[in-house]
Amino acid sequence: MTWREADSATLLAGLRSLLAAKSIASADEIAERIRITDGGGPAQGARMVAKAWTDPDYKALMLADGARAAELLDIPMRGLPPLGVVENTPGIHHLVVCTLCSCYPRAVLGYPPFWFKSAAYRARAVRDPRGLIAEWGTELPAATAIRVVDSTADYRWMVLPMRPAGTEGWSEAELAAIVREGDMIGVTRPRA
Repeated sequence: MTWREADSATLLAGLRSLLAAKSIASADEIAERIRITDGGGPAQGARMVAKAWTDPDYKALMLADGARAAELLDIPMRGLPPLGVVENTPGIHHLVVCTLCSCYPRAVLGYPPFWFKSAAYRARAVRDPRGLIAEWGTELPAATAIRVVDSTADYRWMVLPMRPAGTEGWSEAELAAIVREGDMIGVTRPRA
């Protein structure tokens, strides 16, 4: 262990002790939050998308209250900012960005990808969203509006992408397997 790792470990241990001493968070609560954060990932969000594609009642709930919809699939949301879900349609395509930093729905998508945090992505998403997503291979008809949604510390967002044609009759597991992280941010669209 290097001296910097040792200093970091000492600082982390001290912070955990202080949180426990002030009755802010116990060691068990901290461990549980770490477990929840580490358990998040794009597969969680993909499960939600696949369920929404196959269950109209779940879809309605997901669009009304993303956090509650996540919890119905045993994705812990307690203590996290609310989760908003926006639906892509033939007429409107959503693109999620955090213009200030890297606010991201970690419980359902995991840690943000490096490019999501970059100043270049954040600026281009606002200034030239159509050009940005075109670089990802996402070409939209001119008639399709693009709405940029700003994820913040107070409210996190994800996209419910359109279900691709040719996936009728697929199981939720098969559908979840084609949903990528970029699809739930809006830079890409799912492909069958």
